[in-house]
Amino acid sequence: MSLATRDARSKSGRTTPRRTKLPPEEPSIPQRTGGTGAYWLYLLPGFALLLVVVIVPLIWNVYLTFTKWKGVRTPEFIGLENWQKILTDSDFWTSFTNSVWMILAMVVVPTIVGLIVAALLFDVVGRKFGGKVGSFLRATYYLPQILPIAVAGIVIGWIVRPGGDGALNQILGAFGIPAYDWLGQMPSALIVLMVVMVWVQLGYPVVVFMAALQRVDPELYEAAELDGANWLQRFTAITMSIIRPEIFVVTLTCTIAALKVFGPVYIITRGGPAGATLVPAYYAYQEFFTKRNVGYGATIATVLTIVVVIVSIVFIRVQNSLERKERAGL
Repeated sequence: MSLATRDARSKSGRTTPRRTKLPPEEPSIPQRTGGTGAYWLYLLPGFALLLVVVIVPLIWNVYLTFTKWKGVRTPEFIGLENWQKILTDSDFWTSFTNSVWMILAMVVVPTIVGLIVAALLFDVVGRKFGGKVGSFLRATYYLPQILPIAVAGIVIGWIVRPGGDGALNQILGAFGIPAYDWLGQMPSALIVLMVVMVWVQLGYPVVVFMAALQRVDPELYEAAELDGANWLQRFTAITMSIIRPEIFVVTLTCTIAALKVFGPVYIITRGGPAGATLVPAYYAYQEFFTKRNVGYGATIATVLTIVVVIVSIVFIRVQNSLERKERAGL
């Protein structure tokens, strides 16, 4: 260093700090340097389970649709006979028609009622009586979901039992109303089944929607109240728009459950009277295990699987389209 430079630094009273190179940033998660082979070892059990439980049975089921088989010996290949039969099978089309009623009972009514109940519990009951009361009522609505369907079916069967032994007929008899065969006639059998499905399914959307409402900023409600908006206006303008993803999830999962419903029909009505409450899953069960038409039962199950996949794709596409429009400000 020259003498002039030293004199200049001493006069100014400060020295220029030397620049040092900053250390490289360390990742928050330690990184492996030996490749990703070890990660695949953790995925192998899941892939093996998927292969054994889903993929192999699905391929076998599709193969059986082209065969005639009683469940023993070797399946007999018959080509497209099962697929041709299903096009003219009145019981098959009746079962899918009844699926529309199941969608009404398991999707439309529980979603609408569950949304209103969840909003009331969160916005009205929670404010006036506290969160504990709202949580208790939420658990009460969800209780039928955790109740075994066999137990629920036995209880419902005892309530609507024909003659004077049924609890419902005994109550009606006290008012002079004659006994009625609720499960042996139409449309009462379908109505009873739909009421049971609404009762069982209602708790699921209530729980999901109440969890979704936790994301809503309370200041939005307060600002809407200051602007003079009533509860219904706050519900439609704020609540519905914010929890739209959860509404799609509930609608999709409940629709899939309605299309493949089996337990309540098996326990309560067995598809009767005269096939009036027959649904595709129970119809496939009858062909599989009662009539031993395994190939035709596999065809019904395959058609049901295709319908479920198509419905899922449509729901997902509609949801993605709405989200893109919302991000674009349309």
